[in-house]
Amino acid sequence: MKLYRAFVTVGGLTLVSRVLGFVRDILFAWAFGSGMVADAFNVAFRFPNLFRRLFGEGAFNSAFVPLFAKELEGNGRDAARRFASEAMSGLVFVLVLLSAIFMVGMPWLMYLLAPGFSETPEKFDLAVLLTRITFPYLLCMSLVALFSGVLNSFGKFVESSAVSIVLNLTLTVAIFVGFALGYHNDPAGGIVQAIGVFVAGLLQLWLLWDGLRRNDFLLRLGRPRLTDGVRRLVSLGIPGVVAGGVTQLNIMIGTMIASMQPGAVSQLYYADRLYELPLAIVGIAIGVVLLPEVSRQLRAGNHDGIMDSQNRSLEFAMLLTVPAATALAVVPEPIVSVLYERGAFTALDTSQTASALWLFALGLPAFVLIKVFSPAYFAREDTRTPMRYASISLTANTLGSIALFFVFREMGLLPQLGIAVATTLGGWLNAGLLWSTLAKRGHFEADSRFRRSLAMIVLSSLVMAAVLSGAALLLDPWLEAGHPFWVRGAALAALVAAGLLTYAVMILATGTLRLDQLKKLTRQAH
Repeated sequence: MKLYRAFVTVGGLTLVSRVLGFVRDILFAWAFGSGMVADAFNVAFRFPNLFRRLFGEGAFNSAFVPLFAKELEGNGRDAARRFASEAMSGLVFVLVLLSAIFMVGMPWLMYLLAPGFSETPEKFDLAVLLTRITFPYLLCMSLVALFSGVLNSFGKFVESSAVSIVLNLTLTVAIFVGFALGYHNDPAGGIVQAIGVFVAGLLQLWLLWDGLRRNDFLLRLGRPRLTDGVRRLVSLGIPGVVAGGVTQLNIMIGTMIASMQPGAVSQLYYADRLYELPLAIVGIAIGVVLLPEVSRQLRAGNHDGIMDSQNRSLEFAMLLTVPAATALAVVPEPIVSVLYERGAFTALDTSQTASALWLFALGLPAFVLIKVFSPAYFAREDTRTPMRYASISLTANTLGSIALFFVFREMGLLPQLGIAVATTLGGWLNAGLLWSTLAKRGHFEADSRFRRSLAMIVLSSLVMAAVLSGAALLLDPWLEAGHPFWVRGAALAALVAAGLLTYAVMILATGTLRLDQLKKLTRQAH
């Protein structure tokens, strides 16, 4: 239950962040829809946001945490502080250099990030400007990731899980500031948003620095040196970042290809944000918590404990992910319509975004499985195997996205749906490769409790899907656009409640989760 308690802490704060993120997305869709400014900002934000996901949501820590924890337990706090300070100095030096090069070369880089924008010079130039403004966010979030790894190794998860709350609040304020200045769906409004990203990065960095201060573990920025520890971090870190960030790299590639279709970048972004809610709550919580846990058990030689931690993590992941994926696949249109369809976001945007959402939802369990299986490799300081599989998945996704984009367009279908299909298949390929190798090496075996739980979770989700389909038909008159938001919101809440209640009853009835377990977990979470 201690492991579950940590999951609940990280997942709960991530849930708060994602709810605030939805509020921000709803306001953004109302203000900018899926037009030129929205496309330009989403590309501009995608690049530094890619690094936030790569570094801030576990991928960087796949290399840093095991090395830091080994130094902490083997040589004490002073040695661990020295190693973390050396890592920070090297990271700052490299990222300042890269940022300067990228900001100068941004016009040329934009041909790679969004090649389709070159057909609309105004959109292209705006995307270049906004990306330059948001780029310093990369440095802030990379340092935030390192500080988070230090705090997580001490069992402190609150600060690192709260940084996205700061981002969403800041960007929400930026939307209102833009409107107060009279910038309605025009380039100046996009500039205000980009400045908001930069300000959010500074605030997030301050929050983590304050967390280190309160734990009496401030780091010192010095001259970058290639010590043995830093060499080891680099050798593990590069493969770890690629392996841990493959989902985000897939999305980045999808954005590049989607730039060739007007509005597709923003529609894929809105769909991505919706299916990332359960991915963030479950996948990130497990990725952040499980790695230090498995690392500690490996050093203690506790093989049975490792197996139990992995099985319980997988059980927790599927308990929440399978029903979430089912719901997003069964009723995507009401969700998208109620949340986004107003202002500049039209009924056509709703239809096209919902089509991408249900395809992304089919891959949601795979993306969470990657988060569960990867720590078993990282804790053993094996980042090359996940990187190899991530590269295979990335190649398949890239080729598939390009091919299906044009195939779907030739067939008269939405070309961006081909990107969603390729992303989903790439996720399942990566998850399957990770699982099969762990099983072959004897590092993971599904126990009888997990196998039974999974069968009951699937059954409960299917029953929930049937109830959701019927409830959506009954509530359709109140879900349609044209009604006040509170009416549509209440209807969507009723739909969600029907699904949740059905699933909860089934899970309890099948014995997958007992009431006494739920009460104990709730008490420990507080």
